[in-house]
Amino acid sequence: MSIDPGEGTRLADVREAHRFDEAALEAWLKERLPDTEGRLRVRQFGYGQSNPTFVLGWPNAEYVLRKKPPGELLPSAHAVDREYRVQKALAGTPVPVARQYLYSDDESVIGTPFYVMERMRGRVYTDSAMPGVEPDERRLMYRALAEVLAALHKVDPDAVGLGDFGRPGNYFERQFNRWARNYRETATREIPEMYRLMDWLPPRMPEGDETRVAHGDFRVGNVMFHPAEPRVVAVFDWELATLGHPLSDLAYLCILFNTTSGEYWGVRDLDRRALGIPEQDEFVEAYRLAAGRADGLTPVHNVHAMFRFASILDGVRARGLAGNAASDNAEEVGRLGLLMAERAWELAEASG
Repeated sequence: MSIDPGEGTRLADVREAHRFDEAALEAWLKERLPDTEGRLRVRQFGYGQSNPTFVLGWPNAEYVLRKKPPGELLPSAHAVDREYRVQKALAGTPVPVARQYLYSDDESVIGTPFYVMERMRGRVYTDSAMPGVEPDERRLMYRALAEVLAALHKVDPDAVGLGDFGRPGNYFERQFNRWARNYRETATREIPEMYRLMDWLPPRMPEGDETRVAHGDFRVGNVMFHPAEPRVVAVFDWELATLGHPLSDLAYLCILFNTTSGEYWGVRDLDRRALGIPEQDEFVEAYRLAAGRADGLTPVHNVHAMFRFASILDGVRARGLAGNAASDNAEEVGRLGLLMAERAWELAEASG
């Protein structure tokens, strides 16, 4: 099969807003990394909306650098130190992550904190339909998504040194409060559905509580598949990771089943049977069996996840308007916050 890695692994010159002192970085790295002979070349990944990510290339070696964006940021946002820590902690577990090499909070090097990790090779699909993949393989790739997410949620945080990675308990309520606050503080437009959801969700918060490592942004576009096999070789973009409820991660991933292909790469309007994409119930069952859980998702889980994502997307638009977004299409992606809020409210109304 011919592999088109798609937008997710495409590289370009460093965007003007994200330029930094490459000579200073090279001098700092040469003392700390092996195989950095010759002249450094820096290129930037075009995909991603939060922390700018770059390939550091020498004639005989390549690494990936991820950093905070420039400019004024919300408190606790763009936590590259937490990204580095959680990936380093998960090394050696069944969760596939890139090897972590270095972390620095010395802003004198390139202006912001950053970390350096392994350059992984494979396929990253920004489109949940995974163009160019045969239906049988696509079905297996979706199953792999469910199984990797289940593997993450089976990791004991204390056993890998992440017992203090977040606050235990009341995860759904705390996430709601955080993203409601973020929307109010950075809203780029008035979205009536966001305020309706702020009234609808609090008295309906999901029952039960448990604490595991939650990725926070687990979706098709944030995993890398093997170049030729239907398996996940790395999970990326851990900025929102914390200790949380596993079903929050699952509901967030299942947003794709409740939105269309024009609404952040949903699959609701696609011929899923012909494509080999499972229905949401089938996908949740695969996750449930892999995770060893007796329960699944309710409409409230799905509405909560979509409200949260609507706030995230509007925050992306805010960074785009401020000129410090991680990619050039931040405003376009941010507009989808409106559509996500509308879909969430439709689902809320339908659930009663």
